[in-house]
Amino acid sequence: MYYERKLEQTLRSISDTFPVLVLTGPRQVGKTTLQRHIAESGRKYVALDNPTDRALAKSEPELFLQRYSPPVIIDEVQYAPELFDYIKVHADKHKNCGDFWLTGSQTFHMMKNVTESLAGRAGVVRMLGLSNSEIDKTGFEAFEVEPQKLIHRLDKATCLTLPEVYERIFKGSFPRLYENPKIDRKQFYESYLETYISRDIKDLAQVANEIAFLTFMNVVAARTATNVNYETLANETGISAPTAKQWLSILVSSGLVALIPIFASNALKRTIKAPRMYFLDTGLCAYLTRMNSPDFLEGSAMDGVFFETWVVSEIYKSYLHNGKRPPLYFYRDQNKKEIDLIIHENNIVNPIEIKKGAAPKTAVKNFSALKPITENPIEEDIFAGTAHLKTEIGTGAVVCLTSNVLPIDKKNWLIPAWII
Repeated sequence: MYYERKLEQTLRSISDTFPVLVLTGPRQVGKTTLQRHIAESGRKYVALDNPTDRALAKSEPELFLQRYSPPVIIDEVQYAPELFDYIKVHADKHKNCGDFWLTGSQTFHMMKNVTESLAGRAGVVRMLGLSNSEIDKTGFEAFEVEPQKLIHRLDKATCLTLPEVYERIFKGSFPRLYENPKIDRKQFYESYLETYISRDIKDLAQVANEIAFLTFMNVVAARTATNVNYETLANETGISAPTAKQWLSILVSSGLVALIPIFASNALKRTIKAPRMYFLDTGLCAYLTRMNSPDFLEGSAMDGVFFETWVVSEIYKSYLHNGKRPPLYFYRDQNKKEIDLIIHENNIVNPIEIKKGAAPKTAVKNFSALKPITENPIEEDIFAGTAHLKTEIGTGAVVCLTSNVLPIDKKNWLIPAWII
């Protein structure tokens, strides 16, 4: 069973614009399936995890491109970096848009070659696992705090109960778990980690101890939805703080973890500096933290943390899968006032709180901490040359398990998590 992906139109658009389309993302999120689904008749396909094809691509890249001449999909292209210079030569010579569709799960290897050899010739798109709207076949646009638009989603989206939400959180977002219900979830994640560590991490010179790296992943999973503290991560893993920073960057490059930056403004001088980290697949996070059922997860001390992680990952995916950079931040000051998520676009700031409860109306109390930004420019706008523009605080939201889109007051709304 194929789940339609929101990225389809973005990929077609990039293919019509650039000679090379590069699709990156973690293993098993459906990159190859998507490209083969939208490929026109006559486009060849080759996977470089096949030893024979990989050997030809590495030893005779020019001959390889004669055998697999464009238009072509080259899967796991990072295994043959020798190809990139020849793809560059071909793109410069023929200037045909859409000749090469490349995929790769070792982003930290592949993007180095893309930036060095294919700058200006390649359009790069990131992809993650299935979003909630892709699973429900609604295909919503990127999430915005626009109550009237969100109200229109209610008739299309599937209303999820508390047990159903945690079933989805526990299961995760890898397409294979939805395409084949007979797959054993535990075996899938065991195999996934084995492949990720043995085939991706093992190739990295900076990861000498695979067992320690798996322990590090367990520690990060247990600390999802918290501010990054490299000393703590290092102490709990038994490594140095610089190594913890390096390893976390690998998880981010792999597309398994997202770092949400702090919202900074000249008017908010007492904010902390550390970003907040989130696992982008709650199923993998639940497996790493040894949650053995949705009910156990929902009744655990981490129930709220997992709900927040799921909501943030869904909002994050809603932007990526619509071909957009997620404009996401969070707020925390030295007085411990927090706002879980902030969407900042077009000089408008939308504060968002994420609560498991059905009607957490008191959650908006910290939104007032943002009031000084209406009188002072945001730091990033100074560097962008737009500091003269007024920054506004837009509509606020509490994303929770309510069954409807409802106003809290004139400025803030309750939003059901299942319509993201």
